Amino acid sequence: MNKEYTGSFGRGSVDLAGWKRSILTSARAGAALSLLALSLALIPAKPAGTLPAPQQPAPDNIKTNQRDKEGTAPTADQRMTPEDREITKKIRLAVHNDKSLSTYAHNVKIITQGGRVTLRGPVRSEEEKTNIEAKATAVAGEGSVDNQLEIAPQKP
Repeated sequence: MNKEYTGSFGRGSVDLAGWKRSILTSARAGAALSLLALSLALIPAKPAGTLPAPQQPAPDNIKTNQRDKEGTAPTADQRMTPEDREITKKIRLAVHNDKSLSTYAHNVKIITQGGRVTLRGPVRSEEEKTNIEAKATAVAGEGSVDNQLEIAPQKP
């Protein structure tokens, strides 16, 4: 027994005696399958034979953190005068504009207190270390820079 159906999904016929499905159920199932196919198509394929990147050991900053907790060394979160802030800003701008420096060097800590600048953090080479110190000395003046930059070990 076939019955003709005309609805918002268009014309169609359904065998009511057989499967007893409505056009609406068929449309919902079709929409669900289309959504599933689209979802699977959006999942990026991983090439066969690729291995996950080896895990690197976490950096060991215990000594650095203990040094900073002592309270004797200046830290970046201490209050700065407007003059100190201006010195830090000029040094940071000089470091930022030097595209030959590594990402490490671009992210060193520049701490200014009472016109005295402390440089901290890792850099890639002795050349970067002296380059950043020269930029800080040009802004803060000779004898006003404490260079505590450390050369980071090379990646294996």
